[in-house]
Amino acid sequence: MSGRTLRAGALAVAALAILGFGGQSLGRLWQMKHEVDGLEREIATLRAEADRLSAAVARLRSDPESIEQVAREELGFVKPGERVLKLPPSGGQ
Repeated sequence: MSGRTLRAGALAVAALAILGFGGQSLGRLWQMKHEVDGLEREIATLRAEADRLSAAVARLRSDPESIEQVAREELGFVKPGERVLKLPPSGGQ
């Protein structure tokens, strides 16, 4: 073989190797981009939830009516002399 043919063959092998391994890298890059996009959406959702919870904490620290509302709705507290009527859940009929 001549030197020119040998160089052309080596170049062809190198080009095929780059295409073969590069294709896998591009696929992995595409997969990672979608993963990053999903994680960014999740971060945005979690930040919104954290903001909502921070606002709720601020209300509970400063607003007695908010504390009373939580005590009544979530803990079932009542004021002295109040009567609570518990009705069965509606059957959706």
